[in-house]
Amino acid sequence: MINYELHIIKLIRTCSNCYILVDAASREAAIIDPGCNAEQILEELEQANAKARYIINTHGHWDHIGANLEVAEKTGASILIHRLDQPMLSDANCSLAFLFRGDGKGGEASRLLEDGDSIELGGLNIRVIHTPGHTPGGICLICEDLLFTGDTLFNLSVGRTDLYGGDHETLMSSLTDKLTGLDDELKVLPGHGSASELGYEKTHNPYFPK
Repeated sequence: MINYELHIIKLIRTCSNCYILVDAASREAAIIDPGCNAEQILEELEQANAKARYIINTHGHWDHIGANLEVAEKTGASILIHRLDQPMLSDANCSLAFLFRGDGKGGEASRLLEDGDSIELGGLNIRVIHTPGHTPGGICLICEDLLFTGDTLFNLSVGRTDLYGGDHETLMSSLTDKLTGLDDELKVLPGHGSASELGYEKTHNPYFPK
């Protein structure tokens, strides 16, 4: 039985994906990576008849946090981000806000996440997996049969590691140590591009250990 609703918003200006995960029973929602277009995100939330409880950032780059502040102010949702990426919420250079003509104001975190943390959303449980490499505090999120991978894992690719805090070897270790052992049936929902399945990525993605 599926206990959630998933709304996928393609943010054209930042070429990124924003996800709204809704607990079907309570109508509580988590907004994952609101990178821009707060109005579009809020409209989708209203159409879903859901109340935002959390804003969860998979990492601190501007194309994933740019609408944090406006969405938080208009919904009362709490901002959650990994401890190591917290500085990026207020540092325009680290968040690369200047590339998107952003002001660098990503809001203030209400909770700093760590590897293995659980986030309760109504009757849903969201598990935090620390997957550094793209950024020091990059995370993936597991809920039910969904795997939100941010910029750690894409369809047949991975996130770049030549930006602030990036490290290729660390990212490869995250794939090996944190994602390889997960269920093949998990649906991969990346920060950019199209969805995939983890089993497919393990077999076909050239960055996965063989």
